[in-house]
Amino acid sequence: MEETYTVKVGEATPAAGGKPSAGPVYRSIYSKDGLMKLPEDILSPWDFFSGAVKQYPKNKMLGQRKVSDGKAGDYVWLTYEEVYQKVIKIGSAIRSLGVKPGGHCGIYGSNCPEWVMAMQACNSQGICYVPLYDTLGANAVEFIMDHAEISIAFVQESKIQSVLSVVKRCRAHIKAIVSFGDVTSELKREAEQLGVSCFSWEEFSSMGKQNYELPKKQKDDICTIMYTSGTTGDPKGVIITNRALIAGVMTTEHLLKVTDKVVAEDDSYFSYLPLAHIFDQVIGNYCISKGASIGFWQADIRYLMEDVQMMKPTVFCGVPRVYDRIYTGINQKIQSGGMIAKSLFQYAYNYKLGNLRKGLKQDEASPFFDKIVFSKIKEGLGGRIRLLLSGAAPLPRHVEEFMRVTSCSVLVQGYGLTESCSGCFTSIANVFSMIGSVGPPVTTIEARLESIPEMGYDALSNVPRGEICLRGHTLFSGYYKRPDLTEEVFSDGWFHTGDIGEWQPDGTMKIIDRKKNIFKLSQGEYVAVEVLESAYVQSPLVTSVWVYGNSFESFLVAVVVPEKQAIEDWAAQNNKTGNFAELCNDPKARMYIQDELNKTGKRLGLRGFEMLKAIHLETTPFSIEKDLVTPTFKLKRPQLLKYYKDCIDQLYKDAKVGNKQ
Repeated sequence: MEETYTVKVGEATPAAGGKPSAGPVYRSIYSKDGLMKLPEDILSPWDFFSGAVKQYPKNKMLGQRKVSDGKAGDYVWLTYEEVYQKVIKIGSAIRSLGVKPGGHCGIYGSNCPEWVMAMQACNSQGICYVPLYDTLGANAVEFIMDHAEISIAFVQESKIQSVLSVVKRCRAHIKAIVSFGDVTSELKREAEQLGVSCFSWEEFSSMGKQNYELPKKQKDDICTIMYTSGTTGDPKGVIITNRALIAGVMTTEHLLKVTDKVVAEDDSYFSYLPLAHIFDQVIGNYCISKGASIGFWQADIRYLMEDVQMMKPTVFCGVPRVYDRIYTGINQKIQSGGMIAKSLFQYAYNYKLGNLRKGLKQDEASPFFDKIVFSKIKEGLGGRIRLLLSGAAPLPRHVEEFMRVTSCSVLVQGYGLTESCSGCFTSIANVFSMIGSVGPPVTTIEARLESIPEMGYDALSNVPRGEICLRGHTLFSGYYKRPDLTEEVFSDGWFHTGDIGEWQPDGTMKIIDRKKNIFKLSQGEYVAVEVLESAYVQSPLVTSVWVYGNSFESFLVAVVVPEKQAIEDWAAQNNKTGNFAELCNDPKARMYIQDELNKTGKRLGLRGFEMLKAIHLETTPFSIEKDLVTPTFKLKRPQLLKYYKDCIDQLYKDAKVGNKQ
């Protein structure tokens, strides 16, 4: 009999009073008698850090590569004790400028030791820190600095000028800018002319005291306000209390205990996902609580894998886009190898996959092939990886399977939002049947589905589907200064995520789509656009696909970023010449890619109205710099439509002409 990982703790409710029906309330089997209680002696994230300093003072804590003559060398590390001494002085310096507990400080820049030290300095004083995405434009920076009433901004050297450019419109609160490193005399003068002090990291640190009494903290104090741009609209400030962040860390601890994969002091975590994102925040705080090491990338995507191989982490977090890149790169190397090598790889893959399906654990499924075949893939991630975590968006099933088989480490996929303080559903390592799902609810929340009748989703059907609703310890406290938005997403004590899920027979959740990413075509058919994109992108000929449709049209079009090699191979086979851009403009190349995408769609069970009637081939990837994707590589649909509007209009015109001929 199949094991079930949830227990029912509340009955379903029928539709009434204009409200849709909702399914039963479920908890994790690991919290069947009540949601996990938080430790009484942990009042804020500061207690995780200060406790680790006492227990592991000489452990390596924060590291980055030393750059000399433009070349990055080995990682250089600060111990927990060394970081603590710096943090205490920075915290004192913050208070010396008149910022009191409950005040707000901003942190703006790429992941680095100074980012974490600024965060811990705020934690030490009970001051709310407000992260800004490294890739946010000037308008968003201005909005957040003003909206969050930031008093001191800790800023990466290369970002100081962009902050100064908006200071004149945010002068009501900003008192000082502190560089992660040095600061030029010219920038100091410019800041002073605006009425703002500007300090180098060392200057600011020297203003602080070493020995003093820290203010008391409370679990319900605001720890951080995390602004999320998401895929639409102005940034929203998500209020995360100490309680919610503690719950997020303790949930992670419990999850890994269940699977005997708890992080320990000799572990190391590679930090490259934005620290302004809740995913990296929770994992980073968890690693700190265990006395583990955190090494940072150079903030240059070109050297990401080089940094990984140099640092040799044991814990690696990724979003689906990153794992898909790894999957594609490995597959290309395999396909370019000889027939014997390809046959050996496929035999080893099938053998280990079969054992995983039988229930064998990762390290028991095929030690022999791990050593002679898959160890090379593990070496690509530094050679010491034992735990892979995936979040931010659903991981395609074929990519998850591939990483589970070939990485020589367990992979845990989770689902969460900034509003849920990272994971609220998480799969359990070594339970292979959970592949394709995000697992059961975590031990600090309860979950249910709410029906969406107009879209045909019924939370009370034999296959329950609907909007995922949550309540529990890890949830945010509301949107900062936006009670209207807070009221929109909370109803009867339930947070409505906007994501659509489907309960699986074993009590795990499968993410189907996002509520706002479902639209109706003119003939009345509903389209779950993310489902289509995840299907089409399984074609080896493309790297990215954005599917578009609306209620005034009866068919779908798409903007597609093809693999350069695929286009060049097609050109060679068809005696076509030209550069990549010229080939992508060739109507026959477009039709070739479109036909292959539709073949992939049909193979994966997509219906006729879900096929693509016209596509545009884009030579450059959708980028954060163009504001077309979020920092976790989710498509920003309104921005994509605005950017490609003329192209979309032309695709519809061309397709309609083609249909008439």
